[in-house]
Order: sequence, then C-alpha cells, then structure tokens
Amino acid sequence: MVLAQAASAGNNNKGVNKFSLAALAGVPLIMVLGNSMLIPVLPEMAKALKVSQMQISLIITMFSVPAGLVIPFAGFLSDRFGRKKIIIPGLFLYALGGLLAGAAALLFKENAFPWILGGRILQGIGAAGTAPIAMAFCGDLWKGKERAKSLGIIEASNGMGKVASPILGSLVGLIAWWAIFFFFPIVITIVILGIWFLTKEPETKKEPKSVSEYIGSIKKIFKNKLPLLLSSFFAGSAALLILFGVLFYLSDFLEKEYGLDGVIKGTALAIPVLFMCSTSYATGALIKKKVGLMKWLVVIGHTMIAASLVTLPIFNNVYAFFAGISLAGVGTGLVLPCLNTLITSSSDKDERGLVTSLYGSVRFLGVAAGPPLFGWLIGIGPDVMFWASAALAGVAAGLSFIFIKVKAIKASQQKEDKEQQKPQQRIVKPVAQPAVIYHSLAWWPKTAPIARKPLPDQDRLIEGGQVNNGGGQNQ
Repeated sequence: MVLAQAASAGNNNKGVNKFSLAALAGVPLIMVLGNSMLIPVLPEMAKALKVSQMQISLIITMFSVPAGLVIPFAGFLSDRFGRKKIIIPGLFLYALGGLLAGAAALLFKENAFPWILGGRILQGIGAAGTAPIAMAFCGDLWKGKERAKSLGIIEASNGMGKVASPILGSLVGLIAWWAIFFFFPIVITIVILGIWFLTKEPETKKEPKSVSEYIGSIKKIFKNKLPLLLSSFFAGSAALLILFGVLFYLSDFLEKEYGLDGVIKGTALAIPVLFMCSTSYATGALIKKKVGLMKWLVVIGHTMIAASLVTLPIFNNVYAFFAGISLAGVGTGLVLPCLNTLITSSSDKDERGLVTSLYGSVRFLGVAAGPPLFGWLIGIGPDVMFWASAALAGVAAGLSFIFIKVKAIKASQQKEDKEQQKPQQRIVKPVAQPAVIYHSLAWWPKTAPIARKPLPDQDRLIEGGQVNNGGGQNQ
C-alpha cells in the first residue's frame, strides 16, 4: 500500500492573492452598478418614457426581484459545478440584458418602457450568478482572518460601486439616459477576462452530492442554525432596503427642493455611500476571526441607523440632514462585512454556495422593496418614512442581539480548521494481474508468456490450473 499525502490546507494557508481578489472584487462592483447607476437618471427617464414615479421605481425592482428569486438556484449550481462556471455565464447574461434595454430605448423611444423592463429582468437573472457566488468563492479560497479581510474588500468594492455609480451614472447620463445601458457590457467584459484568467478554484476530493443529499444538508444547516441565519438575513436585507430607499428619496428630493441635477446631484448622492464604503473596508480589516466583535458591530450599526433616521425629521437643515444620512452610512458599513463573514463561516464548503446565495437573495429583495416602499411612504409623509425605517433598523438590531450566537459560529470555525489541518490521504492499491499475460490483439506479435513473481497474499495460476498462494504449497 502506498500513501500519498496532500497539503493540509492548500490555498487556505496562503495569504490573499491580490490578483484573484481584485478579479472577484470586480463582480460585486458590476452588480451594484446595475441599480445605483440608474438612480440619478430615474427622474429624466420617467419624463422621457411618460411614466409615474411609482412606475419608474420598477426599473430597480424588475432587476432585483428576478435576481433574488434565481440566486438560490445559482448557488446550488455553483456548489455542484464550480463557481467560475456560474459567474461567467451570469455576467454574459447581464451584459445581454443591458444591450436589449439600450436598443429598445433607441428604437421604440417613449414606448420602450416594457422592453426596458424585459432587459432589466434579463440583467437580474444574470446578476443572480455574480456577487453572492463571489462571496462563496472567497470563502473557498481563504479562511480565518484572510477570509474576513477578503470579504471586507468584497463589501468595500460593493460600497465603492455605490459611491462611484451615482457620479458615473450622472456623467454617462450627460450623453443620454439610455447610454447607461450600453455602459454595462463594456465594463462586464473586463471583469469576465479577470475572472477567467486570474482566479483558480481550489480542488475538491469530494464527489458532488445528489439533489436529495444536498437538500438534506441544507435542511440540517437551517435546523441547527435557523435563528442565526434568519436574523442575519433579516439584518442584511433591512440595511440595504433602508439604504436604497433613502437614495431613491434623496434623488428626487435634491432635484425638487434644491434644483440639483447632473454630476452635482450624483456627488451629493455619493456622500452617505462613501461613508458606508470607508467603514466597510475598515471593518473588514478589523474583525478578523473575532466573532463576538462581529455580533456587537451588527447591533451597534443598526442602532446607529435607527438613531440617525429618528432624528432626521427633527432638524430642518440640509447640513444636519447629510450628517444624519452619513451616520446611517457608517452604520451600514459596520453591519454588512460582519454579516458576510458570519454567514460564510456558519456553513461547510459544500453548502456555502447555496447559503451565501440565499443571503444574497434576501439582500436583493431588500433592494427591490426599498424604492417602491419609500415611494409609498413619501406619499403618506416624509416623517412617517423616516420613523418607519428607524423602527425596522431597531428590530434588526434587537434580533441580531438575541439570535446571533457566538458559540455556535466559533464551533463551525473550529470544525473547519480541524478538517483543513488533517492531511488528505489517498490509498493506492496494487493492481491485481494474472501471472501469465496473453496478448489478445490479432495484430500483436506472438511472444512467449510473461510471468512475474506473485505479490504477498496474492494468488497465482500455474500450469495445470492449480493455484500457488505464494507459500510454497500447491492446493
């Protein structure tokens, strides 16, 4: 018997590969551009297409809802067939939806609204195979503090997309509001090339699970960690619902109240998101494997969001308003990187794709719900909108405090560390062959039979059909 020992942790013992991480960080950047770039031009788009404020919010919703519904299936497929095999086709589909929406706007003018919604649905389906799978990819490639750092950068990239996209959307919108749809395929091509050439999936020794085994594993995860996962999912969804709802409100508010438009409005929209992005990056570098700290930062972050939104209706001052929404951005930046790490660390590698995809799904649904919900609440009154949002953040903080259990997550991390420290062994058995080998191919030259010495404990045929057991006696 020959033992071949593999390295205990493979890539997981190495530092973060900057090129691989840069390529993966481009995925959530692309994903977030799909919504945030359009926010500055939504009022102009509504005028050009002759639709109401509520109808134009469907431009965001029809991207996010299909993504939220398809993400779990994309996660399952990525666990079964590999992360890259899902991310790259998803990006292609994303680009195709942008081309469809842009072409419809050029061809059908003010009658293009249904076609644009169709393109947005196609983009949403493609987006399902992007950012959540990239999170799972990071979980596969790195562990411990490297994982926390990489996921912090992934969230910071997401945030940078939110910072840059209002300004970028305003700049591209100077050409025409529909030009944004053609911008997507250009940047997506760069990201596809980066994923294709700069990332390599770690090898796995395990055979893919059957669908029934896979579903059974997921049921087991949720049975053991249902309160943890549901409270984490709710906290992430609530944070993004509030963020996109506030940005949707702010875009219309700045134009109507202060006459801000174009790049100036895009820059103003970027302020709260810049605070979120900076905080996300710092949080990812800080938390490492400190599960207890992650829990408290989630609670503190949502408490900050609630406190800032409660006070916004009180101060009738533009500076106080921006200070308040910037504080909410800081709170969001504390929450999201911690939740990313908590969720990826709570599941095994084979199920991580689906678990992170379910989390990505509820995040997308939160983004989808934000603009129409805030549009409806604005009709009731801005004060009601802010107070309702503060109440939602407060509930998320309370649930996180109660149900995020530090011991359970630490146990999962310790289990993963132990499994990766075990050397992988492959047993190579000698191939049993008859002592006399005949060449049966007709064209093979006839040669004398080849005999070899029998291996220990291996039977061998001899003349007369008798058996030699290697022990010197014929039976």
